[in-house]
Amino acid sequence: MIRVLLADDQLLVRAGFRALLDAQPDIEVTGEAADGEQALAAVRATRPDVVLMDIRMPVLDGLTATRRITEDPALSQVKVVMLTTFELDEYVFEALRAGASGFLVKHTEPAELLRAVRVVVDGDALLSPGVTRRLIAEFAARSKEPAASGALTSPDVLTDREREVLTLVGIGLSNEEIARRLVVSPLTAKTHVSRAMVKLGARDRAQLVVLAYESGLVRPGWLG
Repeated sequence: MIRVLLADDQLLVRAGFRALLDAQPDIEVTGEAADGEQALAAVRATRPDVVLMDIRMPVLDGLTATRRITEDPALSQVKVVMLTTFELDEYVFEALRAGASGFLVKHTEPAELLRAVRVVVDGDALLSPGVTRRLIAEFAARSKEPAASGALTSPDVLTDREREVLTLVGIGLSNEEIARRLVVSPLTAKTHVSRAMVKLGARDRAQLVVLAYESGLVRPGWLG
């Protein structure tokens, strides 16, 4: 059972998401929060698998709440998906740098929301890769600061093949697409991605994408 926490200051948004999620046999909503402080308290109390976190909330914004969750070792298994009204939102990139696993626009189709929740728990793919890639390219080009997590390691520690895989992850390819590109099995591609994550101290693929841009392995606008 996938346990989800809803954090949004709009009651109707939470109600709509809850109705959709609770109707699924493999998903349950463990709680709701109307601001960032409530979200933090609920995450610490219930330890959900996924938090659907609005970026703009009162008391404590979603970006700060996300950073506090991802920096807490006790919450390392909690995945945060940002909710935004606009696809190209400057705060989304900062949230990804802070450790969020991806993002969704609030008007996303129900099937996409359900897929996203399941995908982020598996950790196998970045949410909405095409849109996310464009967003990261846009704001990575403007970013001058080091990675917000501070824990990510330089890609210099990777083997040549792992650096190649990191580059392909950075342009938004799935494990299956990486496997076809490198003429290896999907399992081998997944193993390379997992090893890169461990060596770089990344929580998930979203942080690998950010690191690929910030290290210069991938240039904004480059699609390989």
